[in-house]
Amino acid sequence: MKQIIRKAFKSRLNPNSDQVQKMVEFAGANRFVWNKALAMNLFRLEQKQPLLWYNELSFWLKLWKSSEDYGFLKTVHSQPLQQALKNLEKAFKDGFDKQPLKRIPKFKKKGLNDSFRYPQGFKLEQESNKVFLPKIGWVKYRNSRQVIGDVKNMTISRKGGYWYVSIQTEYETELKRHSSTSMIGVDMGVTRFATLSDGSYVEPLNSFRKLSKKLAFEQRKLSKKVRFSANWKKQKQIITRLYERIANARLDFLHKTSTEISKNHAMVVVENLKIGNMSKSAKGSVEKHGKNVKAKSGLNKSILDQGWGMFVSFLEYKQACSGGDVLKVNPQYTSQTCPGCQHVSRDNRKSQSAFECTECGFKANADLVGALNVLERGHRLLACGVETLVSSKKQEPVGSSNTNLLLTA
Repeated sequence: MKQIIRKAFKSRLNPNSDQVQKMVEFAGANRFVWNKALAMNLFRLEQKQPLLWYNELSFWLKLWKSSEDYGFLKTVHSQPLQQALKNLEKAFKDGFDKQPLKRIPKFKKKGLNDSFRYPQGFKLEQESNKVFLPKIGWVKYRNSRQVIGDVKNMTISRKGGYWYVSIQTEYETELKRHSSTSMIGVDMGVTRFATLSDGSYVEPLNSFRKLSKKLAFEQRKLSKKVRFSANWKKQKQIITRLYERIANARLDFLHKTSTEISKNHAMVVVENLKIGNMSKSAKGSVEKHGKNVKAKSGLNKSILDQGWGMFVSFLEYKQACSGGDVLKVNPQYTSQTCPGCQHVSRDNRKSQSAFECTECGFKANADLVGALNVLERGHRLLACGVETLVSSKKQEPVGSSNTNLLLTA
């Protein structure tokens, strides 16, 4: 049995000064088209008129190109601009579909998430470490690993002072069976980044916390400089490099941790956490002020510093490639439920780290109790799936096709 894998290979570009200038122009034009089309649709929403979708917006794009005011759009390749309109259409559809954490699209700011995408017309020469970008030319890149599969699109983005190319590919491979047959529950936390149901745990990296004092010091220096002056821009670059250093350290930590867990376990059960709700501000409103605002603000910083959502995403795609699976369960009361007698009470958790059941006296670390309950809920979900399969062979069990292999191993 075969499966289709979609994978992205991201590498740093080494463009010359002329190519950098063109990339800046492309990203600026891409941002302009997004903001212009977004402003039109927001105005139509205020007037209670129907939105303009891609077909209508592409007509407006042609008009902008032929006008005197927006003639600079002619110097940019048409496909990245069309992709910006398609992205805007998708963003509006996602916003109105009321998906979790989805909102009406916002205006893009200069220098923040600058990017543009080519759906076709590009070329890749791995032997000479070059990519061809229409209207930009051949650009050298740092070829650190072999690109596998058919190239579907290329996205050029800027992060800090560097430009990157993300090459998305698609290839067909045999559906693998995971080398392991074990199943593990994972409880995410702040004191411990991840606690596994086998008793092991991973200490948090806290990359933001480690550099927060230095970052605050550099930001205070920035506030004392004349805005947009030469010294202000230099100081801004120092802060940008600090943020990039924090993000790269977190990314490296999440990749290594997720790889280690994915290699050793065929089925990984995690909590289906609503991180956006967990990290909401506690300030409240003018009429009704919030409580414990400072403490909640510190907790929010710690939660966002962990990168739980990115960690689960890494686990999912790594498990898919290795033949394993990731199962998400309800996170409610996992740290207040006794794994021995199933008694649920807030009094069971004596402190942040200590758990003692008020019914049977079971004692353990609270994070370990959470991981055990996550694993138990995963077993229950799989059992329900197997019963459904037995009663009706037309229905598939919960999880991937590896579920049967795991349960019968």
